[in-house]
Amino acid sequence: MSTITLRFPVDGSHVEGGAAVSGGTLMKWIDQAGHACATRWAAGPCLAVYASSIRFRRAVRLGDLVEVQARLAFTGQSNMNIAVELRSGPMTGRRMLPTAECLMVYLAVDEQGEPVPVSQWTPETPGEMALASTARAQFESTRPAPLE
Repeated sequence: MSTITLRFPVDGSHVEGGAAVSGGTLMKWIDQAGHACATRWAAGPCLAVYASSIRFRRAVRLGDLVEVQARLAFTGQSNMNIAVELRSGPMTGRRMLPTAECLMVYLAVDEQGEPVPVSQWTPETPGEMALASTARAQFESTRPAPLE
């Protein structure tokens, strides 16, 4: 499974002292969808190791419907690069608007936390190829320098 989508309504437990969901909660939802996608692809435990350029575009409000889609963008030997997009809109509306996006990297690990190989993913459609190219460029341009 190279794509996973989570959908749910925003309720009172999601908002803090107002009508909007905090950025921290949005990041949690992005991580949950990315982690689910990575874990399904790796068929085992995964750790988040990198989040790149999260961008918030609009507020998510109490009563909105939220959709978080995580898609495999490309794989390494033991890592999976996953593009996550969060969309939201009024429960009574028909449009879901782009709300936040992020590139996440997860590492497949064994029971001791050591990296394990993952199946390689090859984009097949023009949309998948474009996503892989964009995600690779974004990852390369924002990757931190190696630790010494």
